[in-house]
Amino acid sequence: MPSASETFLTHLAQTSPHPLQLEVSHAEGSYIFDQSGKKYFDLISGIAVSNIGHRHPKVVDAIKQQVDKYMHVMAYGEFIQNPQNQLALELTKLLPSTLNSCYFVNSGAEANEGALKLAKRITGRTELIACKKSYHGSTHGALSVSGNEVKKNAYRPLLPGVKFIEFNNTLDLSQITDKTAAVIIEPIQGDAGVRIPSENYLKQLRQRCTAVGAQLIFDEIQTGFGRTGKLFAFEHFDVIPDILTIAKAFGGGMPIGAFVSDKLQMDLLTHSPMLGHITTFGGHPVNCAAALANLKVIQEEHLIEGIEAKGALLEKHINHPSIKEIRRKGLMFAVEFESPETVQKIVLKCLEEGIITFWFLSCPESFRLAPPINMTNEDLIHTGKIIWEVINTSI
Repeated sequence: MPSASETFLTHLAQTSPHPLQLEVSHAEGSYIFDQSGKKYFDLISGIAVSNIGHRHPKVVDAIKQQVDKYMHVMAYGEFIQNPQNQLALELTKLLPSTLNSCYFVNSGAEANEGALKLAKRITGRTELIACKKSYHGSTHGALSVSGNEVKKNAYRPLLPGVKFIEFNNTLDLSQITDKTAAVIIEPIQGDAGVRIPSENYLKQLRQRCTAVGAQLIFDEIQTGFGRTGKLFAFEHFDVIPDILTIAKAFGGGMPIGAFVSDKLQMDLLTHSPMLGHITTFGGHPVNCAAALANLKVIQEEHLIEGIEAKGALLEKHINHPSIKEIRRKGLMFAVEFESPETVQKIVLKCLEEGIITFWFLSCPESFRLAPPINMTNEDLIHTGKIIWEVINTSI
C-alpha cells in the first residue's frame, strides 16, 4: 500500500516541484491539524478563502440542511432553486443598486471568464486592458489578461487584443479608448504583493472608462468579503464597477464564484445566441447555502468592524527591523525583504513552527499573510511573536 505522500505525488497532478506536503487530518476555526495532531495556525486562510475560519458551525449546518433536501438537479438557469434565490437577494442587498443581477459559477477564474464575455457583448468591442503583474486566473481567457509573463509564455498564443498598463499610473489611462471593451483590474493587487492604489487612481480610471464607453471590471476575488476591512475593497475608494467578480471567501470554504452586473446588461447573455454563457454546476445549491450562511455570519457577528484593528495588531507584532516594507489593507498583508531566498527560508521555518504563510506569484521577495477575519487577538499576538522570532533567526 503506497503512503499518502507517494499517492499524492504519483496520482495527483502537481503544480510545482516542491509542494509543502502538509498531510491534513482536520481543520477548525483558525487551525489546521496534521495526521500527528500538530496544530498549525492558518495565517493565509487557504489563500483568502476561509475568511470566517474553517468549518464555521453555521456554514456546516447550512450545508447539512441543504444536502438533506437536494443537491444538483439541473444545469444553471433553468429551475428555480431557493438557495440561489436567497443568496442573490442577500448579496445584491449589500451591493450598489447597479450591481443587481448575479451569475453564479464555480471559481474566480470562471467569474472572470464570464465577465470578459459579458463586456464584449455589451460594447461590441474586442480590446481588453489589464494591469501588469495582475492575476485573474489560469484558464485561457483569465490567463490572457493576467500580467505575469513567466506564467503565460509557455501557453501562447493566448487571446488577441489584450493590452497591459501600469497599475496606479494615471498617465497610462489614456490607452483606454473607444476601442476598449473592458478594463479588468484588482482594486488592490493581490499576487503582485498587495499593491494599494493612490486615493484618486480608481476614480480617474472610472471616469476614463465612462468617457469612452468601456466596461470597468473589478476583480475582488482575493479582496472581497471583509479581507481589506470593508465587505468589498471598492468601498474604500468610492468607485463602483460595471461588473464585479467574486469567489474565494464567498463560499465560506465551499467552491463558488459569481460575476455581478446590472440586469439590463446580464440579459444580453440570454439571446443572440440563446445560452450565451452556460455552466453545469454553477450555483450549486449546497454551495449557495454555504455562501448565504457565510454572508450572514460576516454581518451578524459584526466581523467587518474589527478587521483594521486586528490588522494593526498583527503588524505591530511582526514588525522586525529587517523587514523592508509591510504593505497592508485590513488583514491583507505583504511582508517584503531584500531577497526571495530570505522569504523562502521564512515561509518554510514558519511552517516548522506551526504557522502557515505563503509567497506571491508575482512578488517573490514578499510573503503573504491573510488570517481569518475572526481570528482572536490572542492568536494574532501569539503568531505575530513567532513570526518575529522566525525572521530574527533567518536573517
